[in-house]
Amino acid sequence: MQQTSKQYDEVIEKCRSLYINKLTDYGSAWRILRLPSLTDQIFIKAQRIRQLQQNSIRKVDEGEVSEFIGIINYSIMALIQLDKGVVEQPDLSTEDAIEFYDKQIAITKKLMEDKNHDYGEAWRDMRVSSLTDLILQKLLRVKQIEDNKGKTIVSEGIDANYQDMINYAVFALIHINENF
Repeated sequence: MQQTSKQYDEVIEKCRSLYINKLTDYGSAWRILRLPSLTDQIFIKAQRIRQLQQNSIRKVDEGEVSEFIGIINYSIMALIQLDKGVVEQPDLSTEDAIEFYDKQIAITKKLMEDKNHDYGEAWRDMRVSSLTDLILQKLLRVKQIEDNKGKTIVSEGIDANYQDMINYAVFALIHINENF
């Protein structure tokens, strides 16, 4: 599990770096996005990954890696929105936005470590395509919960689904990095 923790941190460092660079370019404009908008952005990225996995011809020169990074960063933004609420105007300094990112990643990584302990790193035997399908399934669940105005009877909340999507995307990127 030490190897997983190190690989996890390496993936997140790439995602975090892109997040910081985009904060520098755009500020925290994403703070105006409502949760369904963030969910739809993640859905678009997951659908594109699935299409890339199924199609032999690519017309846009971007692969799965950038899309998985996008899933991670948009999911973290969604978790921040759940925690802080949606605003009408960007309201976070770069420092605060990074602090909130780091807080959500720490929580999500802890969840991964706990599940990894209980499941015995079963994800290592999974295919990237299966991780993509699980992300899509989580997205469909989130959309249903959003359509139900956040109410669930026995299901975990939206935050747990975003955290699982982050962890599945990190696992996919670890697999991709190991195969190069």
